Amino acid sequence: MKITADTNVLVRALTGDHAQQSKAAQTALKKAELVVLAIPALCELVWVLSQGYKIPPRDIAEAIRRLMNGANVVVNRPAAEAGLALLDAGGDFADGIITYEGNWLARIPLSRSTKKL
Repeated sequence: MKITADTNVLVRALTGDHAQQSKAAQTALKKAELVVLAIPALCELVWVLSQGYKIPPRDIAEAIRRLMNGANVVVNRPAAEAGLALLDAGGDFADGIITYEGNWLARIPLSRSTKKL
């Protein structure tokens, strides 16, 4: 079985907050022939873990790295690493990814204010 992991599956697998669903999510991720970690799902995951579960950024970064390093996992590694680098530096994971994509697509930096546009 090949799966693209939804944010809900990732949250359940990482938090263990619901015994039955968490075990099912962990089993699905382990048994899958291939697990795709989509960048939008990782952005949502970071937001849910930081805002909903109040998990510190360093713990979130460690969890994402563990996911990414799974033998059966594929992910846009350069984009995810850009997000992790900014998260590690005290910034926002999604902003790191947005900056990476802007640079990758057109060498354009991140604009965070409409006043600059």
